[in-house]
Amino acid sequence: MTELGLRRPAVAGSFYESNSKSLNKQIEDCFLHKLGPGEIPTVNPKRQNSIIGLVSPHAGYMYSGPIAANGFYKIALGGKPDTIIILGPNHRGFGENISIMTEGKWETPLGELEIDTGIAEEILKNSKIIKNDKKAHQYEHSIEVQLPFIQNIYGNNVKFVPICMTRQDIDTDIEIAQSICSSVVDKNILIIASSDFTHYETQEYAENVDKQAINAILEFNPKKLYKMIYRQNLTMCGPGPITTMLIICKALSAKKVDLLKYATSGDVSGMYDQVVGYASLTISK
Repeated sequence: MTELGLRRPAVAGSFYESNSKSLNKQIEDCFLHKLGPGEIPTVNPKRQNSIIGLVSPHAGYMYSGPIAANGFYKIALGGKPDTIIILGPNHRGFGENISIMTEGKWETPLGELEIDTGIAEEILKNSKIIKNDKKAHQYEHSIEVQLPFIQNIYGNNVKFVPICMTRQDIDTDIEIAQSICSSVVDKNILIIASSDFTHYETQEYAENVDKQAINAILEFNPKKLYKMIYRQNLTMCGPGPITTMLIICKALSAKKVDLLKYATSGDVSGMYDQVVGYASLTISK
């Protein structure tokens, strides 16, 4: 992080390509991949505003990129939001339990995306538990890996709000959701929940438990999702972001969840003993 508030990329060159030409080509390949949507999207010039939520994976693009591409393809067809709120888990544990950045820009090889300071400050003001904290975001990848896809389809003329979550439980999620809802009334927004699903289990096991988790999401049932996590030791890393996003979307009159694609790292690598599950889902009015 620089003094000027420019957050440098932490995982460029590892999770995704480190120069703009190679990165755009990598993202195009994700769209065209057999596990992707099969074509490069054309952005709708008018915002239809029907899709307001997205579940998107955050592994290296070679593994989860094609699955993520399904979601970004759909939101491109729905037009450009003014602001994208991205909720991601905190894998490293640095910083506050719930951390927002309210100003500055994030850099990727595709340019710089500006934080929507107005909305971010409203969220912070409306919450008792969200803290303004850069430290949690400095090395975390779950939000960063969403940005090149956003830039590829929309360019840099869209603002975003990053919220990183170490603490993930239903009461925390409800509080965060309420603070966001009261800050985005009548705004043209999209909420992205960044999460991978089962980690390092066999393909058969991952597909089975991930199907149950996805069914809870399709049912708009966060409490059922958390029960699964506690009872079956589900190793999904972002239940908090997903649950928070679902609560927000329901409050904003969303009625439909669609599973666009589910696959595992084994479907890409051909190695099925220790896989990670990925899913792309949209939530719409």
